[in-house]
Amino acid sequence: MRHSRIRGEGLCYYHCISRVVDRRFIFQETEKEHFVALMRKLEAFHGMRVVTYCVMSNHFHLLVEEPDKDAIPSLDKKTLLNRLSFLYDKHKVRTVREELERAGKSGNPKLEEEILDRYRRRIGDLSMFMKDLKQRFSRWYNKRNGRRGTLWEERYKSLLVEGDTKALTTVAAYIDLNPIRAGIVDQVESYRWCGYASAVAGNSWAREGLRRIWGQSPAICASEDELDWETVGAQYRLWLYHEGVHKDSAEIGKATRRKGFSEEEREAVIESGGRIPYRCLLRKRVRYLSDGVVLGSADFVNRVFAKQRERLGLKRLSGAREMKDADWEGMCVLRDLQGNRIG
Repeated sequence: MRHSRIRGEGLCYYHCISRVVDRRFIFQETEKEHFVALMRKLEAFHGMRVVTYCVMSNHFHLLVEEPDKDAIPSLDKKTLLNRLSFLYDKHKVRTVREELERAGKSGNPKLEEEILDRYRRRIGDLSMFMKDLKQRFSRWYNKRNGRRGTLWEERYKSLLVEGDTKALTTVAAYIDLNPIRAGIVDQVESYRWCGYASAVAGNSWAREGLRRIWGQSPAICASEDELDWETVGAQYRLWLYHEGVHKDSAEIGKATRRKGFSEEEREAVIESGGRIPYRCLLRKRVRYLSDGVVLGSADFVNRVFAKQRERLGLKRLSGAREMKDADWEGMCVLRDLQGNRIG
């Protein structure tokens, strides 16, 4: 049964997943490069923020920040033409500019507003961003390969994620560790089509995404000015690789490796039904992080549940459900999953 999509209020974060039809392995190097380039163009046009991402051989993951629509400035002619330049060629931008000029000279202000309204509904909207991304990539791929028909398995999945450091870094690490779980690489920074590797390589958009989520943690920095990539990169690397480090203030950002649990130890704990630190599960497939519908503190999940309860047709009295198989440090989901939750 297909569940209604849960949408948040104000500034929101979503983990979005989409798979290729029949799980075909269509994403080779050229396809991955085009997908990431297209994603960045649409990110700029739509006014979204891809916090981190991972493009695999037959699916992709995105952690997307959707802006507060009430805080988005009204789209005017200058802003529209600037946004169009991210996505369209000069001919298209010139065509829209001339259309706006003719509308302005007509003496009818409604004509100009009608043109602007065509684009306003696409700005700051997750659904429009994902629709554009999937459709534009499909058209490019089908034309390149002489192919017709749908490319994607179904509508994209989305998980509403609480905007605090714990929830966001958990989902971000889960996304960036996909190539590790698949056995493609031994180090995350070796897989160039994920957010962390892109940030290590110096991509400013990728670094800004990680800065935004880690900047909410007072344990990392006292002010926004101190939130440089050296600090954020070191902290996120520790999080990804489950490393511990002992350092004084003069060594901030210089991590010392230590061994984590072996795969055999992790498997043994999971099979025994024991509760282990959830960070040790992030290299595995965790269904809570894709199928839990809403993830965050119990208070956050319950607030979303209370507002969406009537629309979802749920008869239960509470929304938050405890996450099993590990010590999730108080994080909950809306959907109580059965069967194999950890893969």
